[in-house]
Amino acid sequence: MIKRLSLGLMAAIMLWFPPVALQAAEVENVRLWAAPDHARLVFDLASPTQANIFALDNPRRLVIDLDDSRMASDLASIDLAGSAITRIRTGVRDGNGLRVVLELEREVDPRHFSLAPNDQYGHRLVVDLEYPGESAVQDPIDPIEAMIREQEIAANRARVTAGGAPKEVAPEPAVAMQKAQPHPRRDIIIAIDPGHGGEDPGAIGPGGTREKDVVMEISRRLQRLVDDAEGFRAVMIRDGDYYIGLRQRTQIARDQKADFFVSIHADAFTSPRPNGSSVYALSQRGATSETAQWLAASENRADLIGGVDGNLSLSDKDEVLRGVLLDLTMTATLNDSLSIGGQVLDQLGRVNRLHRSRVEQAGFMVLKSPDIPSLLIETGFISNPDEERRLRDSSHQQGLARAIFSGLQDHFRRNPPPASLLAWQRDNNRSTDGNEYRIQPGDTLSQIAVRHNVSTDRLKQANELNGDVIRVGQVLRIPRT
Repeated sequence: MIKRLSLGLMAAIMLWFPPVALQAAEVENVRLWAAPDHARLVFDLASPTQANIFALDNPRRLVIDLDDSRMASDLASIDLAGSAITRIRTGVRDGNGLRVVLELEREVDPRHFSLAPNDQYGHRLVVDLEYPGESAVQDPIDPIEAMIREQEIAANRARVTAGGAPKEVAPEPAVAMQKAQPHPRRDIIIAIDPGHGGEDPGAIGPGGTREKDVVMEISRRLQRLVDDAEGFRAVMIRDGDYYIGLRQRTQIARDQKADFFVSIHADAFTSPRPNGSSVYALSQRGATSETAQWLAASENRADLIGGVDGNLSLSDKDEVLRGVLLDLTMTATLNDSLSIGGQVLDQLGRVNRLHRSRVEQAGFMVLKSPDIPSLLIETGFISNPDEERRLRDSSHQQGLARAIFSGLQDHFRRNPPPASLLAWQRDNNRSTDGNEYRIQPGDTLSQIAVRHNVSTDRLKQANELNGDVIRVGQVLRIPRT
């Protein structure tokens, strides 16, 4: 009798006081990040919930259904500028569910995933709207310039694969008779990558300074310096406050045929004491210091903060499996990275204290582009109160940008790519001796070889030419007979 009464009492209590688990989950906040090729909508949730997303046409809409949820955020305050979304509206679905409808002005390719809490955020539902056919770069490289750069990349790959060994090439008089082409005098392309972005703020200083904001300011100053220099052109990997995955950053640089890739960051550590600038190149066999190893892991974890867990972006998997050719190319690229890094580090030491006196090496994912020399630059420790203050200072930001570009410029003036304006200027401003010849209009490779009593093959090997294309103004080394 007592047992029956207890059960009846419990049932009555459950009717009057529903369990907490049955209460609707709240959408505490909604954030939108607009990029040139996608938009990211992030729902901050008080607790995890199931989502169903589907598209509707006439008019074009995207419907987001959240089970057992309610909206506790003011959607009217969301800035939709720069995104494909023209309006967001909500309603109740099936009594206790939430329906969010995005009215769209263009076609989108949606995907969504949930994220567990981390250091910055709680439970999240991330909805990405990718724009088919759009590029993440707002000002892409000229197609003709891209073709010229692709020829250079192919020639470099062939030279690296050959390992410098002499090659037996069958005579090709028809091709070797090709007349010298006008020199392209192309710009040297510098890909500038401001770290983090969007819902990934990076490190946060004791005064609340966000890494993503500081590095964007430095990167924009670097961009202006590059674009103002004759023979150089900057490509911004991200040009606003939005997130780009680490793999995609290197892919954008490759798509833009960049000659060099530089990723700008602001360091952080568990202690406020460390300070100074650092320069990192890729390490194929682990980090050269404990700090470098820790930092590489923390920077690579940015993809988790940004919502990419490694299973969502495998577009470069085939590139990773290129085997021996990839290893050889990466080694040659790494040597260039270390050389440029040393010059950048020397310039940084003139405007800021150096945390390390040499170029460090660590396994940064953002540096793993086989064709492009790359550096990751930690401009200073944002976790150090004094350096946090300096990193916010516009004159210090300008000094850091100028130091980075000075290092790059010094390298490329001494080692300009063959088809670049800087190479043309170098060749036309230097006097040749008996072992060199400046190509004139109407010249062919065969004629030059006959004139200097050498074979075409030897002439090509001495100048590391992969094909028979020569440029007016180009200087050839004449091998001794």
